[in-house]
Amino acid sequence: MNLFRAVVEDTLALVYPNLCVACGKTVPARRYYLCTGCLHDLPRTHFHRDPANPLAMTFWGRVRLEYAAAWFHYTRGSRFPRLIHAMKYLGRKELGYELGRLYATELAASPLTEAQLVIPVPLHPQKQRKRGFNQSEWIGRGIAEGLHLPMAADNLYRAVHTSTQTRKSRIERWQNVARVFRLKDPHLLENRHILLVDDVVTTGATMESCAGVLLECTGVRVSLAALGYASQW
Repeated sequence: MNLFRAVVEDTLALVYPNLCVACGKTVPARRYYLCTGCLHDLPRTHFHRDPANPLAMTFWGRVRLEYAAAWFHYTRGSRFPRLIHAMKYLGRKELGYELGRLYATELAASPLTEAQLVIPVPLHPQKQRKRGFNQSEWIGRGIAEGLHLPMAADNLYRAVHTSTQTRKSRIERWQNVARVFRLKDPHLLENRHILLVDDVVTTGATMESCAGVLLECTGVRVSLAALGYASQW
């Protein structure tokens, strides 16, 4: 059956070639989303190797975190923001899973493996219905599978619908998400080390708000993992 599927995929690829999301080059039928060159050129931060990395320092004095890491630098004008755009706005939710799984292979040798549970940053139900999925949940699925961790996507929720963060200033972003997250059952998270997952961190306002709610639970510790870090935005 696997051989038959491989033959079918290779045949279809002759008519409908798979294209790298980042650069548009053709990739083999069974190697999805990123070509070898783009995967090699991904501007990795290597933050998971340094507990005092720039992303972690963003949260110093704001919220208590164990570790914070992002996979690559999210820089305007480069080809890699296309990964996030395709995932969020072109419906490529499986891309989020695959990127999360790839990122987990690098996190496997980091302190983030101390986490016991993956929780994705939630969307408001209204926005999720419109988009059809939560991209952070798909990223979280990939990370959770790669790190062999369970994931809980239905406890932390966004109680207030807020406008997009894209064009807001640092202060406006913080005000936009302050106290908009809630927990359905805090007792289920007690004494757990939670890995909070999102797509891109800019000012950190959303992550800070989520982490603050989680840290209200007894004995909870929180670490963060994102695909992109937009330090200049």
